[in-house]
Amino acid sequence: MPEKQPVDRAEIAADLDRARRTLHELLDHATAADFERRSNGTRWTNEQLLFHMVFGYMVVRRLLVLVRVFSRLPDRVGRGFARALDATTPVFHQINYLGSCAAATVFDRRRMGRHCDRVIAKLQRSLAKESETNLRRSMAFPVRWDPFFDEVMTAEQVYRYPGKHFDFHRDQLTLG
Repeated sequence: MPEKQPVDRAEIAADLDRARRTLHELLDHATAADFERRSNGTRWTNEQLLFHMVFGYMVVRRLLVLVRVFSRLPDRVGRGFARALDATTPVFHQINYLGSCAAATVFDRRRMGRHCDRVIAKLQRSLAKESETNLRRSMAFPVRWDPFFDEVMTAEQVYRYPGKHFDFHRDQLTLG
């Protein structure tokens, strides 16, 4: 059996930093009218959607904890948990929408950049400390919750997830 290549941490860290820099560029160049304008294909304003994009990075820290826990349990437990979460998808989407609306009033255009900097710095520190074994740990995910969730994801994939989420939503922004 061929030996697995080590996880390319530098590539993941670079993508985390790319999104951080991109967020700052978006925040720095948007006008007040840009922030209040509706995004394309969502119910959020651009400011709310920008927060939601940052939230994608915030949630990764919690998902990594779940991967560490569920990867040590029998697979059927993780699959059952993912199925239960999938069953709550309509409620999840409503909470996801309203939560980003409310959170964007606290982590608004003036604060979300600094918050994103802190979150990404924490992710980069935790990524640097992860063992190869931990990066290969996996669990079942609720695939109805997010188009970028796979049925089973490793911790490495979870670290890569928010960049995909960020880029998808970036295309929905209607900034001038």
